[in-house]
Amino acid sequence: MPLNSKIMTAVEQLDYRVTVGDVATQAGLDINQTERGLLALASEVSGNLQVSEAGDIAYLFPKNFRSVLRNKYWRLRLQALWAKIWPAIFYLIRISFGIVLLLSIVLIFVAIAIILIAMSSQDNRSDNRRSGSFMPRLWITPDLFWFFNPNPRRHRPFQARSQHRDPDQMNFLEAIFSFLFGDGNPNANLEDRRWQEIGAVIRKNGGAVTGEQLTPYLEVEDSQLESEDYVLPVLTRFEGRPEVSPQGEIIYHFPTLQTTAAARQQQSVSSSLQEYPWQFSQAGSGQVMAAIGLGGLNLVGAMVLWSLLQDGTVAIQLGGLVGFVYSIFWILVTYGIGFLAIPLARYFWIQWRNGKINARNQQRQTFAAALSQAPPALQQKIQYAQTFAAQSVVSSENLAYTSEKDLLEQDSERTESIDAEWQRRLNAPE
Repeated sequence: MPLNSKIMTAVEQLDYRVTVGDVATQAGLDINQTERGLLALASEVSGNLQVSEAGDIAYLFPKNFRSVLRNKYWRLRLQALWAKIWPAIFYLIRISFGIVLLLSIVLIFVAIAIILIAMSSQDNRSDNRRSGSFMPRLWITPDLFWFFNPNPRRHRPFQARSQHRDPDQMNFLEAIFSFLFGDGNPNANLEDRRWQEIGAVIRKNGGAVTGEQLTPYLEVEDSQLESEDYVLPVLTRFEGRPEVSPQGEIIYHFPTLQTTAAARQQQSVSSSLQEYPWQFSQAGSGQVMAAIGLGGLNLVGAMVLWSLLQDGTVAIQLGGLVGFVYSIFWILVTYGIGFLAIPLARYFWIQWRNGKINARNQQRQTFAAALSQAPPALQQKIQYAQTFAAQSVVSSENLAYTSEKDLLEQDSERTESIDAEWQRRLNAPE
C-alpha cells in the first residue's frame, strides 16, 4: 500500500505516538484508510504497537522515520528532490508570461520604428532632417523601455519606493502572472479542513454528537434536515453508529475517536466552516494597472503594425526583424488579446463564484447561530448524546502488550508488578 503523506504529517504533529482516532481527527481521513496507512507505515519503519488492557491500540514511531523511508525508497528521494526543485521551476513559469509580454511590445514597436524609417527614407530622401522629425519619438524614446533600464535620476521616486518595499510583495513579472491567472484556489484544502473540524467537534464532545452539531460544517439541503441524511458521510468516514434516545431522537456515537494515545488539550474549533473568497489578484493596484496598460499598449501596437504590414510587401522587402515579426504576428496578436480577455473573463467568474461561497457561508453560520441558541428539545438531545461521551487513553501504565519487548519479558515484568502489588497490600497497616 502506498504511504500516505497526510498520515506521516499527522504522526509528526502528534509527537510520534498515536491512535487511529488521533490521526483520523488530525488529518481528516477515513478511519479504514487511516488504520491501513498506520499499519503500512509501522511495517516500513519498524514502528511498534502498544495494546492497552482494554484492547485499544497505539502506534509508536521512530522520530527519524522519514529518513528511514528515504533511505529505503528511491521514489521518496526523488519526491524530496522534486520538492526542492519545483519552486524554482514554477517561479520561472510565472515570470515567463511577463517576459513574453515585454518582448512582444519590444518586437512590435521596434518593427514599427524600422518600417516608419524605411517609408520616410523612400518618400523623401532629399530631406533627411524632415525624415528625422517625421519619426515619432514615442516609438524609440527610452521612456518606452524604462522597465529594462530605468534612468536613476529620471525615475528616482520609483526607486525610493522600491527600496522600502515589503519583502513579501511580488515583483512586477510575478504580478503579471497573478493578473492573468490569479494566485491559486484559496479553498484547495477545503475538504481537509472540513473533516478536520468535524473530527475535532466529535472529539471535543467526547465522541458523541447530534446531527445539529455537525450542520455548521456540512453542505445541508433543507430536505435533509428532518431525515438527517447529511450525517451518513460522517458516519462512514469515522465509523460512527446511530443511537436512539428514549424520546426517539437519534444521536451519533464514534467509538474509534474516543481512543487517544495521550490526554491532549482540546483543539479549538471554529463555530462553522468558512470558505475563503477568491481574490482577483494579490498584486498591488499599481501593478495591476501597469499590467492592463502594457496589455493595451501591446494591442494598440499590434493594430498599428497590422496597418503597416497588410499587403506583406514591406515585410518581404525589409526582411530581418520585420520579416520575423510578420511571420509570428498572429501569435503576438493572440497573446495580446488573451492577455486582456483571460483576466476579464476571470473577473466575472470570480464574482459568480464568490456569490455561491457567501451563500454557503451564511447557511452554515445560520446553523451555528441556531445551535448556540438551542431550544429545550435540542438541549435535551445533546445531553443524551453526552451519556455516550468517553475517552480511553492508551498510556504506558495500562499496557497489556507492546511490540517493543518480547512476550516472555513482558510476562515477567507483569508478574513482578503483580507480586509487588500484593506485597504492598500485605505490608500495608490495617
